Amino acid sequence: MTQRIFLPVAFLALLFLGASGPGSQAWAGQEDARLGGLFQDLQTAGDAVAAEAVEDRIWDVWLEHPSDDLIVLMHHGVQSLNADRYGEALAAFDQVVAADPTYAEGWNKRANAEYMLGDYDAAVRDIRRVLALEPRHFGALAGLGLVYLAIDQPAGALRAFDAALAINPHLDRVRQQAATIRLRTAGSAL
Repeated sequence: MTQRIFLPVAFLALLFLGASGPGSQAWAGQEDARLGGLFQDLQTAGDAVAAEAVEDRIWDVWLEHPSDDLIVLMHHGVQSLNADRYGEALAAFDQVVAADPTYAEGWNKRANAEYMLGDYDAAVRDIRRVLALEPRHFGALAGLGLVYLAIDQPAGALRAFDAALAINPHLDRVRQQAATIRLRTAGSAL
């Protein structure tokens, strides 16, 4: 099973895939031919167990990388995030994105660390980098929603959550957060 952190609620994954070396043209997992079918399977998954299995496979592809050194840095960063050592995690992910700026998951992980450190502007910038490399990154979109909630921009959070759900309709916590925003918005309009 893929290890994840849902930003403050436990969301994150691990590594990626590639064909050429670090720093090459957007080679990373988002270009992997397996993803098209996996995203289709995610849309049609009949239950939560099937959806989770497909989601895990997507994260596995995103997390692969041809550089063993980058994988070691990613593991170190994820372990640091899980241990609430956010500065240490950020330093590891800084090295990852410096070594390979086309590695979307490096940017995603760095955004997670920045979020946990309260650097919301940096987190948004990095999430935008993730989405430029992999527009289907439902994790980054959900993370963007959490950033918008943290800075009290519920309309932006709702847009990000809805975009994540359009890609992965099985994100129950994201759906709950979107529903809560809708209820609060409807209540404040009265």
